[in-house]
Amino acid sequence: MTGLFTLFRKELLRFWKVSLQTVAAPVLSSLLYLLIFSHAMAVHIKVFGSVPYTAFLIPGLAMMSVLQNAFANTSSSLIQSKITGNLVFVLLSPLRSWELFAGYVAASIVRGLAVGLGLIFVALWFVPLEFRHPQWIAVFAVLGASMLASLGLIAGIWAEKFDQMAAFQNFIIVPATFLSGVFYSVQSLPPFWMAISHLNPFFYLVDGFRYGFFGVSDASPWLCLLAALIGNAVCGGVAWAWLQRGYKLRN
Repeated sequence: MTGLFTLFRKELLRFWKVSLQTVAAPVLSSLLYLLIFSHAMAVHIKVFGSVPYTAFLIPGLAMMSVLQNAFANTSSSLIQSKITGNLVFVLLSPLRSWELFAGYVAASIVRGLAVGLGLIFVALWFVPLEFRHPQWIAVFAVLGASMLASLGLIAGIWAEKFDQMAAFQNFIIVPATFLSGVFYSVQSLPPFWMAISHLNPFFYLVDGFRYGFFGVSDASPWLCLLAALIGNAVCGGVAWAWLQRGYKLRN
């Protein structure tokens, strides 16, 4: 297991060396969202009957940060290694495909959780939060980070230049996270858009994570868990298969 832990440590150091950019900056960006939206809308909106809007925002912003940063870690690592040419040193090592997959994904989970926990910790200074079901919080945080880390591997393997990676993030990841119920309850949408929201896999990650805080959600937590497991199986299976084949990596 030495090779796996070496890759994991290398990926941890890669983002931690620039932690102001990879951890602190996303926490600050999410806090700005929290301050602006809560100031503009907190007095006008009550969610789930009695949950204050500012408290409602915090889990959604935390999960959005977890997802976006887990994706960014694997995708940026692979595309940078491909473009600079140092990916060959990883591919020449005796690491098996599952070890490559586990090393990249585990480090991305750590980064995603670091940003999410940082945001929740800072936000607690401003707004008290309930933690009704901490086990659901932990489960959805890890499943969300691993799913987006796997998706980041897929994007990093597929992309051949930085603008392709930017397009993947700007036209798929960012809209899907913003439209997943981070800033609103999907129950407040018209029926057509509510149905569309239920087709967004990120909605189930955000909603299940929020259930852990308040004990209420737009969808059943078990349905959210099923969607998260299916998403992990699909994204993880594709990423693992591409690593095993060396798709766009060994030629």
